[in-house]
Amino acid sequence: MKKIFTQDLINKIPLVKGERILLSGTIYTARDAAHKRIFELIENKMPFPFPIQNTVIYYTGPTPTPPGMIIGSCGPTTSGRMDEYTPLLYNMGLIATIGKGGRSRKVTESMIKNNAYYLTAAGGAGALYAKCVTKCEEIAFCDLGCESIKKLIVEDMPLTME
Repeated sequence: MKKIFTQDLINKIPLVKGERILLSGTIYTARDAAHKRIFELIENKMPFPFPIQNTVIYYTGPTPTPPGMIIGSCGPTTSGRMDEYTPLLYNMGLIATIGKGGRSRKVTESMIKNNAYYLTAAGGAGALYAKCVTKCEEIAFCDLGCESIKKLIVEDMPLTME
């Protein structure tokens, strides 16, 4: 597998559909409820909770963190549930999303237009992905519990280019 850093994605390194990679760097978590709130911020011209330009969003809602661990299980959620929000985020500079399942035509067209990436994570591998997290910081919408936005530092997160 090819080792990739989030900086490599920003620098638009070419990846081939089906290519397996190990991703390292900073990513942010956001699921359905967080996306809804992000769009309320956009509509009201309020500041974003994290920099959207050149950012990677992982569609996950980690389980509570067990004692002695950095994060609880953090497997991917179905990406299609965020499809109504994703094209605008790609247009705003989002560089990649991570999730599971297919994407809508509008998302695919937006990815092509913006030279962005969609990386898939294996469903049912939440414990494996938790082991890839070296740092976790809750940064926004704390009242959403597992769906709050978290800043993660990951190392060698196994993903597939879609």
